[in-house]
Amino acid sequence: MKGTFPLDKFRDLRTPFYYYDVQLLRDTLNAIKVESARCGRCVVHYAVKANANPKVLSIIRESGLGADCVSGGEIQAALKAGFPPEKIVFAGVGKADWEINLALDYDICCFNVESVPELEVINQLAHDKGKKARVAFRINPDVGAHTHANITTGLAENKFGIRMEDMDYVIDLAGSMQNVEFIGLHFHIGSQILDMGDFVALCNRINELQDHLEARLLRIPYINVGGGLGIDYAHPNRQPIPDFKSYFATWHTHLKLRSWQTLHFEPGRAVVGQCGSLISRVLYVKQGANKQFAILDAGMTDLIRPALYQAYHKIENLSSEEPVQAYDVVGPVCESSDVFGKAVDLNTVHRGDLVALRSAGAYGEIMASGYNCRELPQGYTSDEFL
Repeated sequence: MKGTFPLDKFRDLRTPFYYYDVQLLRDTLNAIKVESARCGRCVVHYAVKANANPKVLSIIRESGLGADCVSGGEIQAALKAGFPPEKIVFAGVGKADWEINLALDYDICCFNVESVPELEVINQLAHDKGKKARVAFRINPDVGAHTHANITTGLAENKFGIRMEDMDYVIDLAGSMQNVEFIGLHFHIGSQILDMGDFVALCNRINELQDHLEARLLRIPYINVGGGLGIDYAHPNRQPIPDFKSYFATWHTHLKLRSWQTLHFEPGRAVVGQCGSLISRVLYVKQGANKQFAILDAGMTDLIRPALYQAYHKIENLSSEEPVQAYDVVGPVCESSDVFGKAVDLNTVHRGDLVALRSAGAYGEIMASGYNCRELPQGYTSDEFL
C-alpha cells in the first residue's frame, strides 16, 4: 500500500523536496507523552540532530519536549524555535569554546561531558563568567547494540564517553572544581535499535554503576539514557508510530530508578523518521545491459543514508498504477554510490513521474549537502497544502 500524498499540490513544486506529515508527527508526539508518563519520572528531549527543520522543531516544542543538542548551531535553532533554555541539554564529543559560552549564557539544563579536558574547559569558561555549569558525565558502558557499525556508540572502541574505570576519578575531580555541579550520568549506545534486549543490557550496567556510587554515599538526581529507538523502514504504513510502549516499559521494568531521580531520554529518529518523505521527479528511464535505471532528480546530496550506511528506504512511484517492473533507482550525482536501491519493484516508471522515498524524516534534510553545486532541498509541511 502506498502512502497518501497531495499529488495535485506536488506537481507544481520544484523537486526534490521534503514533505512532512504533521498529523503523523503530532500523533507520534502524543504517543511519546502517553507512554513516557507510564514510565514514571521521565523527561524527554528531542535530539535536534535528526531534523532541525524550523516548522518541525516548532511542533515538537509545542508538544512539551525539551531539546538535545550536539552543536552551538543546534542550540541556536532550538532557542529560535522557542525551546526554554532550562529544557536544553548539550551533548557532543567536541564542544568548541564559543558553543560552551553560548550554553552558559543561556543557563541551559545540563552539559553532557565526555572527557576530563572538556570538563576543565567548561569549569574555566564558567569561572570567567561567574557561573556554575551543571554537568552529567557520559559514561561509555561497553554495551553493544544490534545496529549498523557506523551508528554504534557504546563500545569501548568508540570515541564517545568516559571509560567506566575512570568514572570515580572524574566525579571526584568535578567535586574539587568551583564552577561545575555534577548532577548525574549520561549514556547512549547507538541508533536504529529495535531489540529491547540492548536496552535491558544498558539498564543492567547502569544498575551496577548506581550501586557502586551509592556504596560511595553518592546520590545523583539525573540519569540520562540517550535515545536509539529505531523505526520500521520496510513498512512505514504498517507501523507509522514506533513501539514506544515496549521501549518505555523496558526502562520502567529493568532500570532501578531511585526515588530522588528523574530519567531523561533523547529520541530523535523515532520522533520524526516516519513523518518525512523525500519527493523526487524521474528525469529519465534508461535501459542498461541487463537492467533498467530510474534516474531521479534527487541524489545522495539530498538523502545520503543509502550511500553512507547502505540504508534501506521504501520507494514508491506516486504517479503510476501500471504493472510492476524492477529498476535500479539512482540519482544524478557523479558518484557510483549515488544509488537509492537496486532491483526495486515499482509501478512502471515514466519520465516526469513523482517518486517518494519514505521514512526520510530523520537524517535526511538535515544531512543534505551542496556537493556538485546542487541546491539544498526545501522542506514543506502538510498543513501548508490545506
